[in-house]
Amino acid sequence: MTIEQELRTRAEDKCELCGATETQGESLAVFDVPPTSDGSADQAVLLCGTCRTQIEDPAQVDTNHWRCLNDSMWTPVPAVQVMAWRMLDRLRGEGWPQDLLDMLYLEDEVMVWAQAGAEAGAASGDEDEVRHLDSNGALLQAGDTVTLIKDLNVKGANFTAKRGTAVRNISLVYDNAEQIEGRVSGQQIVILTQFVKKSP
Repeated sequence: MTIEQELRTRAEDKCELCGATETQGESLAVFDVPPTSDGSADQAVLLCGTCRTQIEDPAQVDTNHWRCLNDSMWTPVPAVQVMAWRMLDRLRGEGWPQDLLDMLYLEDEVMVWAQAGAEAGAASGDEDEVRHLDSNGALLQAGDTVTLIKDLNVKGANFTAKRGTAVRNISLVYDNAEQIEGRVSGQQIVILTQFVKKSP
C-alpha cells in the first residue's frame, strides 16, 4: 500500500484539515509535514489544493477557510494536530484562532514537532525570501508546469523520470528554495529546482 493509499484510508478520502472531497472539485494529495518528515504516513497529511496553497503561500490565506480547524483539531492523528496548531498559531491575531489554541492540547512530543515547524518558518524571516528558481533563474510558483532537463533516478520508487517529462501543477517546499514537489508516473516526488525549467 502506498503512502497516499494509507492516507486516503485514514482520511476516508477527505482533506484532513477542511474535510473537502474530490467530488467537490478538490484534488487531494500527500503533504509531508516539515521540518523532519521521514516520508511515512505518520508524518504526512492528506490535503486538498485549497489548504495546501494557503499553507505554502501565506499571501493567499483566507482566514474564514480555516474555521474548519474547529473540528479537525480534535483528531487523534498527530500530523494533523501539528498542521492545525501551526495554522491557528499563524492566524492567532484574528482572535478566534487564539481561543481554539487555548483549548487545543498536544502531547509534549507533538507540541515540539508543531513548534519546530513554526520556528523554521519564523527563522527564515520574511517569507518572501524563500524563492524557488528554475535552472534558468525563472521564478517558480505553486501550480506551474515544469520540464525535467535531465534523467532523474527516483529513490525508493524504482523508476527514472526522463528528461523532457512535463510535471504539472507543482507545489513548493515552503522552507527549502531548492525543492519542489510534483507527480511523475503517478508518484508524488521531490525534485530539485536545478533540474527543471519552467514551461511557458
